[in-house]
Amino acid sequence: MDKSILTQFLKAGFVYNRHLNPTKAGTPQGGIISPILANMTLDGMEEAIASKYHVGKNGKIDKCRYNPHKVNFVRYADDFVVTADSEETAKDLAEVVKEFLTERGLELSDEKTHITHIDYGFDFLGWNFRKYNGKLLIKPSKKSIEKVTRKISDVIKKAKAWKQENLIDALNPIITGWSNYHRSVVSKKVFNNLDYRMWNMLWRWAKRRHPDKNSKTWIVRRYWHSVGSRNWVFSTKKNRLKLFSDTKIIRHIGLKMDKNPYLDSEYFKLRKLRQKALRLSDWYKTRWNKLKDSLCA
Repeated sequence: MDKSILTQFLKAGFVYNRHLNPTKAGTPQGGIISPILANMTLDGMEEAIASKYHVGKNGKIDKCRYNPHKVNFVRYADDFVVTADSEETAKDLAEVVKEFLTERGLELSDEKTHITHIDYGFDFLGWNFRKYNGKLLIKPSKKSIEKVTRKISDVIKKAKAWKQENLIDALNPIITGWSNYHRSVVSKKVFNNLDYRMWNMLWRWAKRRHPDKNSKTWIVRRYWHSVGSRNWVFSTKKNRLKLFSDTKIIRHIGLKMDKNPYLDSEYFKLRKLRQKALRLSDWYKTRWNKLKDSLCA
């Protein structure tokens, strides 16, 4: 970490309406500079762990071969996970991390930090990592599910007097963004459950708007229609509500670690095209496969 650059970041101020304003306090939480500063501050933590747990007999760090304690480190901005083969090793690792942070004037959050077994699972970046009968499954975390449910509920409560199409326009970006983030993990059952929750909220919203209508059929015909082969679509003539379950589950394609984006551009182009092809329907996927075969021939 270059302390001079970090100091300049913190004291740089900000420009608003073409005027330079001085920095009177720290950076706002969630701001775009926050993850950059976190990466700069925590840069070197992986090396500090490796210098203790990945040193071979020759005294050099060798993370590829020497790893008897199964110590691995994964970090995203200021969130990180460290794996180990035992609780004792995990506690030793916690001390290494605390010492590293203390040198930088930081400390671990007791609320967010805990040591757990993989059979009990843990949350990381909105996902829950847990082994079920020896098989690792990654699912959307309960906190993430409750957060998006609360967000949808708040929008529907706010929309008591809105037009149906305005409500749909407000909900669709939330549904699309959340489901796209979780589409690469085990989410199908969660998507269906969220659709069921959302349907109940919308049903209460529709009934509340027409307290004098005793006929449920009238309310259904007013707000739900048939689109193609699907019934019960919350829609208008202009738009329709998206469902979480409409999002196709697409597993993440692992990167070949020996590939360089500047030297192996063809590999990254084909990888990106393959990811797009996975989102296509069967007919388009067949056409894509034929095109790909002709390109590779």
